[in-house]
This record gives sequence, structure tokens and C-alpha cells, in this order.
Amino acid sequence: MTQHQQRIFLMGGADLEMRTIASLLLQHGEDCRDASLSWDNAVLSSYAETLEQYGGRSGWHLYGVELRPDCPLPDNYTLIDHHNRPSARPTALEQVADLLGASLTRYQQLVAANDAAYIPGMQALGAMPEEIACIRVADRKAQGVTDEDERLALISLIEGTRREGTLWVVEARTSRFSPICDRLFPYDRLLIHTDEELMYYGQGVGMLALHFADEIRRGRMFYGGGENGYFGVARGAYPSETLRNISRQIQKLTAS
Repeated sequence: MTQHQQRIFLMGGADLEMRTIASLLLQHGEDCRDASLSWDNAVLSSYAETLEQYGGRSGWHLYGVELRPDCPLPDNYTLIDHHNRPSARPTALEQVADLLGASLTRYQQLVAANDAAYIPGMQALGAMPEEIACIRVADRKAQGVTDEDERLALISLIEGTRREGTLWVVEARTSRFSPICDRLFPYDRLLIHTDEELMYYGQGVGMLALHFADEIRRGRMFYGGGENGYFGVARGAYPSETLRNISRQIQKLTAS
């Protein structure tokens, strides 16, 4: 990108980091476009009209923030991400701030740390318990977690939880897993599932990413947050029986 090109930022799935990025971009007068996506449908083709109008157009550069590339990429396009293969990069918020030449506030630093490494990431910055609680509540709300989801999370913990050694297994009554994670933290290993999706958190994520590398490339699985981060199966990617087999594989792989 040259100094004189105009920029358009295309927002990915809703969470606290994405909301904070959008706010930062608007503060700096940038063109920020939000298709109100969630993690499940955060794909580049959601902005087909913008791609058709500005893709390959001289004088413009497009930035996709945590958007999965499900269509041809224009020459003037850059992905901003830190999940899956780009997981060694700084967070998306930090990358955007660097593009803008902006310094992050304490709150923004905590948002970035939360997105990169969850509660341990914030603890590493010396966050106080009340700061951590504030960020986690804000992140759940930004993800669309409702009061009903919070209620169902409690029911899941009471009625659908079992422990196998250091592994917690939760059969969730809600597709929103973050209120379950937050209430169980700290944990060494945590597996949460419904009949349609699955998430694993804790030790062994890097090993799972290697084992399921082909499925990650196909967009059926994803990971992030470092070695003790998270590994997930996209909602509806597999039949329920296949998902149960994947769950058993994950339990076996991470127990060794």
C-alpha cells in the first residue's frame, strides 16, 4: 500500500476486540464497514458489494479484520488476523493500531490481551480482578450473550458437567460457551459441546492444531490463543456422531 491510497476496513465476527477496533477506526476517521457478522459466518464474501466496487481499484486498499477467505482475494487486499495460521502475529487490535500509528490505552491493552490469551493474558499485564471481570462481561455482551444464555450456562454447569481427571466436560444447553468458561476458570483442560459444535480450552491446543491441520485448512476447525488457548469445531461442520468421535479423539490426545 502506498501513502496516498484510501483504506476500507471490513469487520469480522462480533466480540469485544472487534468492537474496540471499530471504535478506534472511527476515532481516526477511517472507513469502517460492519456487516454484523458472528464468528460462524465471518467470511470475506459477506462484503461482496465492496469487493466488486473497490477490489483491484487503483488508489484504494482493503483490510479484512478476521475474515475467512472464501472467495478470490483482490490484489489490494490485506488480512488482519491472529488466529489459525497467523496465530504468531500481534492481535488484530494491535495490528490496526500500528497501521494508524496509535498507542493503545490501558483498557485497549487489556482487550487485546483478553483476545490473545484470555484471563491469563490479562493477568500477565497485572490486571486486577475487577478489571478482568469488567473485560469478560463486556466481551460476553459484545458476542451477543443474553441473560437467557447466562441462565442456561448455569444450568449446564449444574446438570451437564462431569470431570475426568484434569478434564472438565460440559454438555452445554446454550451455543454461547463463554459464560461457562468464565465460571469454571481456572482449569487445566475444558471441553464444551452441543450436538452441533465443540470447543476445547487449555493444555495441548498446539498439538491438536497439528493433528487436525487438514480440517483447519478446510475451514471446519480453528484455534488460537497459544499453546493453552482454544481449539474449536465450526458449528454444523460435522454430523453429531462424527462430532462425538472428534470429542473422544481430543480427550485421548490431550490426556497423554
